[in-house]
Amino acid sequence: MSEQQKLFEMLRAGVTPFMCVEECERRLSENGFESLNYEDAWNLIPGGKYMINHHGTTLFAFSVGEKFQPVDMLRMAAAHTDYPCLRIKPNADFQTNGYAQINVEVYGGAILNTWLDRPLGVAGRVALRSENPFQPEMVLYRSEKPLMTIPNLAIHMNREVNSGVELNKQVDMMPVLDMIPEDMKDTKYFMAFLAKELGVEEKDILDFELSVFLMEEPMFIGVEETLISSPRIDNLSSVSALVSAIIDGQRTDGINLIALFDHEEIGSGSKQGAASILLHDMTRRILKNLGASEEEVERAIYGAMFLSVDVAHALHPNKAGKMDITNKPVLGKGLCIKQACGQSYATDAETTGIFCQICDSKEIPYQRFSNRSDVVGGGTLGNLVAKNFPVKTMDIGVPMLAMHSARELMGTKDIESLKDAVTAYFSL
Repeated sequence: MSEQQKLFEMLRAGVTPFMCVEECERRLSENGFESLNYEDAWNLIPGGKYMINHHGTTLFAFSVGEKFQPVDMLRMAAAHTDYPCLRIKPNADFQTNGYAQINVEVYGGAILNTWLDRPLGVAGRVALRSENPFQPEMVLYRSEKPLMTIPNLAIHMNREVNSGVELNKQVDMMPVLDMIPEDMKDTKYFMAFLAKELGVEEKDILDFELSVFLMEEPMFIGVEETLISSPRIDNLSSVSALVSAIIDGQRTDGINLIALFDHEEIGSGSKQGAASILLHDMTRRILKNLGASEEEVERAIYGAMFLSVDVAHALHPNKAGKMDITNKPVLGKGLCIKQACGQSYATDAETTGIFCQICDSKEIPYQRFSNRSDVVGGGTLGNLVAKNFPVKTMDIGVPMLAMHSARELMGTKDIESLKDAVTAYFSL
C-alpha cells in the first residue's frame, strides 16, 4: 500500500482523536506492537515493540533495538491527534420553530465559514451507566450518515456577505439536525436518536465527548493529481507518517518513540497534552525497565533528540505577499524545516544540521519555512515538550494551504518525503 493510500485511510478513519488513536493501534498491532497499560507491571525486552493508549485520545508507541544499550540515542517524534472542529455541549437539544438543533462550541481555531452548508456527522465517546460507578461503560460512536448541517443566510438577507461578515460562535454556528415530528416536540430529539443508535435507554447515557465532523472524502486534485484535498490534513498527515516511520524504522541499537498527543489545538495543557510530564516520565520508566541505572537514565535522556511534526504554511498563489521574502515553500517540493528565533518553533542550527544530513543522505527533498517578520505564527508541540524535556528539538512538517479550514490542501508527494525522512531518522 502506498503512503498516500495509508494517509487516505487515516483521514477517513480519524474523524475524532478517539478514532485516530484506534486506527493507529490497528496499524501498529498488525505490525507486531504489543499493547501496554501504564498502571500495569512492564517486562520490556530488547527487540520488543510496544504501544500505550493514554485516556483514549493520546497514543505512545516505541521500539527497542535488539542490541539496545542504555546510553544509545533515544530518538523521539510527536504529532497531534486533534483538529479544529465543533464539539457538542451537554444538554445539547434545543428547538427553533420546528427545527431540531444542537448546541455546540468551537474547538480550536477553526475557519468558521468553511463549516457552513456541509454534510456533518457526529462521532466520539459516550459514557454509559454500569454496575461499578468507578468504571462507566465507555463506547465509541460514529454516525454512518450525515446528521446535520449549518445553513448559510441567503445573500438577499445578508447583502454584505461577500465583503466579509463575522460569524458569532453562539448564534451562527448552531447546526440544524432535523425538522421535528409532531410526536417528538416534547422530547430531547438528539439524545433520543443517540440512545437508539447505541441500543440503550436515554437515562443510561451519563455523558459524552462528541464532535461534529465533515462527512466528505479525501480526494486527489489536479490534471496530474499533484494535490490532496481533505478534512483533517492538519495533523493526521503527520500522525500517519509517524506510524509508518516507527513501523519501518531499522535501528538495532536504541529506542525509537512516537507520541501522538491530543489537545494541541487548545494549548496542550491537559493530561493528554504535550505540556504534561508524561513523556518525560514514560521515557524514564522505559529505560529503567530495560535495566538502566539512574546515571544511565540521565545520560540517555539528555542525549536524546525530539522531532515536533506538524504542518507548515505553503505559499498561497493568490496571496504570495503573506510569505517571508526568502523562505516560501510550495506544495509538492518536500517537507519543511520550520524555524523561528522566538522559539515558537524549537529548531536550532545543530538540529537543522543533523536533519539536513539525514535527508541529504537519502536524497529526500526538503524546504525551509519562516514566518514574515511582522507576522506571529502558531505554536507547535516542540517548545511545549522542551519545557519538561530540554533535549535537541526541531520542528518539521508538510507544507499546506487552507490550514484550519474544514477542508485543507497539500501536495501529493510531500507525505512521502515526510515519512521517508522520519524513517531515516529512526534507522540511521
